[in-house]
Amino acid sequence: MNAQVEILQLGNPVLAQIASPVENIMSGATQQAIDMMLTTVAKAGGVGIAAPQINISQRIFIMCSKPNKRYPEAPLMQPTVIINPEIITTSKEQEKDWEGCLSVPSIRGLVPRYKTIKVSYFDLQGNKHDKKLSGFLARIFQHEIDHLDGLTFIDRVESVKDLCSETEWYKQYVNVEK
Repeated sequence: MNAQVEILQLGNPVLAQIASPVENIMSGATQQAIDMMLTTVAKAGGVGIAAPQINISQRIFIMCSKPNKRYPEAPLMQPTVIINPEIITTSKEQEKDWEGCLSVPSIRGLVPRYKTIKVSYFDLQGNKHDKKLSGFLARIFQHEIDHLDGLTFIDRVESVKDLCSETEWYKQYVNVEK
């Protein structure tokens, strides 16, 4: 049975730990963790979630980009399980854009990220994938892999002036008449 679990919040020590590699993708514990993550991120309306955010310090995250209130321009993709991910190469170019996080509610940050990345990871069945990601999907991958390395987007902002309350962010950047 799929169960939604509590999402850890900024300040919880698990979010600051480097997560352990997954040893056995097909184990019951790993599969159960993935089920909990899929249910939790769907109910929370996020575009991604990492295992440390649900108190499991393992190198697993879900990418599930879709247009929503927080990311109206997000591309639509099927939820994708990412296990033992690596960023192999990055573009030289970075781009700043706004990010939020289920573990950092009510705050947005203007975060520099590489525009294009080449990545490697294993899927739910243990198959290896090598992909090139760009734009918003590259941003999600970098954001989620940071969680596996004990970081949040707040660690990536260049200045506290690049932080904004989510309420103010909606007023200034989302609900603007075009």
